[in-house]
Amino acid sequence: MGLIHVELFTTLDLVAQAPGGPDEDPVGFDFGGWQAPLLDDVTGAQVAAAYEGTDALLLGRRTYEIFAAYWPHQEGGQDDDIATLFNRIPKYVASRGRPHLGWQGSSQLGPDLATAVRDLRERHEHVKVVGSLDLLQTLLREKLLDRLDLWVHPILLGVGKKVFDGGAVPTNLTLLEPPVASPQGVVHLRYGLRGGTPGTGDMAAPDRAAAQRP
Repeated sequence: MGLIHVELFTTLDLVAQAPGGPDEDPVGFDFGGWQAPLLDDVTGAQVAAAYEGTDALLLGRRTYEIFAAYWPHQEGGQDDDIATLFNRIPKYVASRGRPHLGWQGSSQLGPDLATAVRDLRERHEHVKVVGSLDLLQTLLREKLLDRLDLWVHPILLGVGKKVFDGGAVPTNLTLLEPPVASPQGVVHLRYGLRGGTPGTGDMAAPDRAAAQRP
């Protein structure tokens, strides 16, 4: 069975709206392109490594439209490796509407999204979800997310669409690798989905110290 990997760029207050440019998602948001001043070689290498082995993209409608307008024109340029990959592999769009599927290799998933994603896991080894915040909530709710990569940038915006904006279900995650910070202060966090739901406890309990001993 394949894995569903989510790749997200976020601020310290977990805003993930329009990191790449001012035209991505401008309605009510004045900080489009906030990621660009914080890019460096370390983060670039991390992102490139994260896409190694990818054999399908799963995108929400808005992210798909942004990608379809950009990546078909980037082969031979600075981002040739990623452009070539994205243009070659299948693209699946999660949308209740009727998006224009002009990007080669694109298809729309059916209305039963959970069943469609489970089918993708049977057909592909490494399915990447980029951005697509509404889709992320569905994947969490259905426990269909296997890995979550967060690049947390050292800025606070206070406005914008957030990674977990009131729709997240209680979920346990486990850190898969030690965090790595870039020279610009961008911290890469890689989590995997863990079973169960978050537990509770009492920090003032008299046996707390004993329970924490190995």
